[in-house]
Amino acid sequence: MEKLPRKNRKLVVVCHNIRSAYNIGSIFRTADGAGVAKVYLTGYTPAPPHAGISKTALGAEKFVNWEKISKLGAVLEKLKKEKYELAAVEQNTKSTSYDFFKPKGKVALVLGNEVRGLSAAVLRKCDKIIEIPMRGEKESLNVSVAFGIAAYSTISRQ
Repeated sequence: MEKLPRKNRKLVVVCHNIRSAYNIGSIFRTADGAGVAKVYLTGYTPAPPHAGISKTALGAEKFVNWEKISKLGAVLEKLKKEKYELAAVEQNTKSTSYDFFKPKGKVALVLGNEVRGLSAAVLRKCDKIIEIPMRGEKESLNVSVAFGIAAYSTISRQ
């Protein structure tokens, strides 16, 4: 399988107010495996160098482009100007199943806090809200697991 230079890849991820460094490390590892172009860390999301990130990223944080920007709004505006389709990964009455998401081009997956998710104001700024249907008793997946499913599904449809 051919590897595209990261600058030519069509998927980025925005991690907003994710509190666990272990989750961020796992997101970095998955982002590397999926060929994500860049990881944006906003709000109080931890950033490298961080022992918790390193523990689960296993060095992937050294290969994936990333940027720490405190204001989520600034990142979303920047990505909109760059013609990214903003897709929130969130359970919501307006969401559609991830397997029906058909990206139109470049995509930014927007992830929120492990417990509170993304605010209504952030969801309004996104072009799509996608969710992973839950078939068991629990209401949601771990944010890093949800990212992996959404990332690989998105890439396969780009």
